Amino acid sequence: MRTAQVTRNTLETRITVSLNLDGTGISKLATGVPFLDHMLDQVARHGLIDLDIEAKGDLHIDAHHTVEDTGITLGQAFAQALGDKKGIRRYGHAYVPLDEALSRVVIDLSGRPGLEYHVDYTRARIGEFDVDLFLEFFRGFINHAGVTLHIDNLRGINAHHQAETIFKAFGRALRMAVEADARMGDALPSTKGAL
Repeated sequence: MRTAQVTRNTLETRITVSLNLDGTGISKLATGVPFLDHMLDQVARHGLIDLDIEAKGDLHIDAHHTVEDTGITLGQAFAQALGDKKGIRRYGHAYVPLDEALSRVVIDLSGRPGLEYHVDYTRARIGEFDVDLFLEFFRGFINHAGVTLHIDNLRGINAHHQAETIFKAFGRALRMAVEADARMGDALPSTKGAL
């Protein structure tokens, strides 16, 4: 089983992430940011990743540090659980619709952080959640997971739907990328011999 547990403590946040890449989509989420929990539940369920996240942050200021540091800690745990990357597909992609909204996420477990994030939310807040923080979440994740990630919201009117299609597609793309590729055997999916 490809599992990891990472704890990150700073003056602003205390976060513990446990994950199992070969799980069934079970999640236990307590970040203190309800809409972030809702989105992380999408990743777990659609990625078939068991995910347990507990975060305590300086929410009396705002959610920025908690959301960003959750992305960082999740990225660290993901990299640790993934291990040597032998025999995986490496690449994953998904298109996910929700009513009028449609998003595409493409990922490469390349060992190189890179983010292309093209999302024009139709409003700045979903309930109390500032949608700008999703960019910070994904930046934190890619920098510490060492992945290249392309996120495109292709259409949408409802900001909740836009966000949900992104996180569902992110989960499904992760699932595809981490799957074993029987034809690869124990080889690394790279002409460089390293990822």
